Order: sequence, then C-alpha cells, then structure tokens
Amino acid sequence: MTTNTPRPEVLRYTAFSSDPAGGNPAGVVLDATALDDSDMLAIAADLGYSESAFLTAPPEGLSGQEGRAYSIRYFSPKAEVPFCGHATVATAVALAERIGPGQLVFATRVGTVPVEVTEVAGTLRATLTSVEPHIEEIADADLAEALAALDWPAADLDPAFLPRIAFAGARHLVLAAATRARLADLAYDFARLEALMHRLDLTTVQLVWRESAAVFHVRDPFPVGGVVEDPATGAAAAAFGAYARDLGLVSEDAVLTLHQGADLGRPGELTVTLRAGDPRVRVSGVGARIS
Repeated sequence: MTTNTPRPEVLRYTAFSSDPAGGNPAGVVLDATALDDSDMLAIAADLGYSESAFLTAPPEGLSGQEGRAYSIRYFSPKAEVPFCGHATVATAVALAERIGPGQLVFATRVGTVPVEVTEVAGTLRATLTSVEPHIEEIADADLAEALAALDWPAADLDPAFLPRIAFAGARHLVLAAATRARLADLAYDFARLEALMHRLDLTTVQLVWRESAAVFHVRDPFPVGGVVEDPATGAAAAAFGAYARDLGLVSEDAVLTLHQGADLGRPGELTVTLRAGDPRVRVSGVGARIS
C-alpha cells in the first residue's frame, strides 16, 4: 500500500458469541484490494487478534451470486494461515449486515468454502461448510513431545479418544483430557510447543473434554500464531467433527455443541453438524460487531 493510498476500514467482529466480550474477535477488511502481504500482516499484528480476514475480488470461475463471492485470506499476528473458521464467520456476519443474509462463497487457499447466513429474531448466524477433511496418526515420539510441552501426563488423556492429527482446512492435533479439571489447567511451554507445531505444520492443538454424548469443552493453544490461546476456533471445530466421526465416537448424522473460551473469560459456542454421505463438516455460530 503506497503512502498516498487511504488505509481501508478495519472492522472488528467477534464470532461464536452475540456478546462482543465473548467468542473470538477477528479483524475484517471487506476491501483489501490495495493491500499487499506486508500490509495485511501489519494490520493483523496491530490488532493482535488470533486472525484477521481480508477480502478481494473472486477468482475467475468461482461459483456464487455476483456480489456474494470473494477471495479471502487470513493473517495471524505472525504469519498467513491457510484457513480460519472464526474469521470466516465474523466476515460473513459483517457482510450480511451490509448486503443481507443468504449464501456467500469464499475462495480460500485450501479450496472453496460456502457460507450460509440466516437471521432469526434479529440475530445473524453463519454456517460454513469445510473442505473435505482427513485424519492421520501421530508418531509416538511427536505425541510424547506434545504432552511434554503441555506438561500433561499421558495418564490424564481420555483413552476413548485416540490422539490424531485432523484436517478440515487446517491441521490440528486432537488430544482429549480425561477430566474437566485437566482441561482447565493449561500452562504450557510456549516455545517448545511452537517448535513442534511448526515441524508438524499444525495450526492449533485441539484439547477436548467430553461432557456428554454431543457436548464438548475445547481449548486451542496457538503459539504459532503468536497468541497463547485461541478463544473460539472454527477450523479446529470442523477438524474435530471429522475426527469424532472417523473414530466412531459420534454417529454419521450428528449435531455437536462445543463450548470454548470460558477459561479465558470469553465464552463462545460452536455448533458442528455432520451429515451422512457428506464427508464435509459444517460449523455454525453467531457473531457481533465490536464497537
């Protein structure tokens, strides 16, 4: 961006909560045409949120109604990330406030992500549909290093939830705590976990505890993004939905509720929907503008 070019408006929205003080805040730039990579990274770093989203014109051939299809990129304070669920939800809510609810289509680095925005009693809810997910095993040595960085004894893991790396737009290591107290006690070695995550190309570590058949509590350390913890993580929620289905922990048709952010004082709620015959995962939540 040249010194003579006006800086575009940077909006601030939270995702997965209707309360601006809850959920996960994101920066949203609805027209980033004049910005280069360094500009976008500088804006994301200045905001300090876990991610910010930047929209430009859609690529040729992208499906979607004119004026409702975009290219989107995501930056943490430290680097570009391939996909971000909460910033997608925040952006969709911001757009819907200006052009109305309905279907949106985003071209991301990992593929096309459609989003449907609905309005009920004045509240906007965005539902993104992930790219096709996949699950992979983690090497024993890498798992041991992750647990050491977290200072989690292996005995504190839930044996019903096998550690796996799950992808639904970004890679996340899924680890399940046996108790809510274990999940609540999170004080990890930032540099050690960051180094492992870079080596394994992980975006977050998805820490989960199962409250009931379809209700989970989750936390997401995010040192590779330059923040200790992500308050509400849509990409990890999508990955977790694929993981839970792949391991047979939930049915092929399922609606899961993920609570995240309470331990940070920013409670949010993510809804994960699985449909039989469709490998993709749907993640939905409300959003609100931060004044």
